[in-house]
Amino acid sequence: MRSFRPKAPVKSSLALLALVSLSGCISFAPKPPPQLLTITSTTPAAIGQDQSSATQPTIVIQVPAVSQALAGTRIPVQINETSIAYVAKAQWVEPPARLFARLLSDTVTTRTGRVVLSVSQFRADPGARLSGELRSFGIDATSKQAVVAFDGSLIRDDKNVIDKKRFSASVPVSVIDANGSAAALNQAANQVAVQVADWVGR
Repeated sequence: MRSFRPKAPVKSSLALLALVSLSGCISFAPKPPPQLLTITSTTPAAIGQDQSSATQPTIVIQVPAVSQALAGTRIPVQINETSIAYVAKAQWVEPPARLFARLLSDTVTTRTGRVVLSVSQFRADPGARLSGELRSFGIDATSKQAVVAFDGSLIRDDKNVIDKKRFSASVPVSVIDANGSAAALNQAANQVAVQVADWVGR
């Protein structure tokens, strides 16, 4: 007696064959950019530098709040008052708010001598607290400038008084592409970080 094996439907076999032949041509995941971008401090903390809250004032620097345009890892371009695009093939290694908070930490450490603490460390050693909103971290297409703007809120040490101040910097961008935009934003972000650090250190 011969065993009976049902044949696969012709349509299913053709669909499977088509899918296999296309597997090398299509991708269901977004194509990664050729490089990831970051910013670096022009005043980094010295390697091996000792710091102690016993002899130096402390501060907690919180990750700033952002609008939806800055919540991701792309570089926004303000086309006009109501339209935003993004720089092609440009992506930060992490969201701008975290990059800027880390830059602030390095700059404040170097320019003020304060010990920057994490939120958990702050509970054991209350000091100053810096928070705020990163209002702009992108390109203005009309003026061809990289614009960084930060609204800072500062509680100085054990006081209950909140000081607020807006900081901003603009740097020209010759070509709005990944490398040119990142370099200009890095420069503008460092200028703002210096302004904030000098405000904190007063």
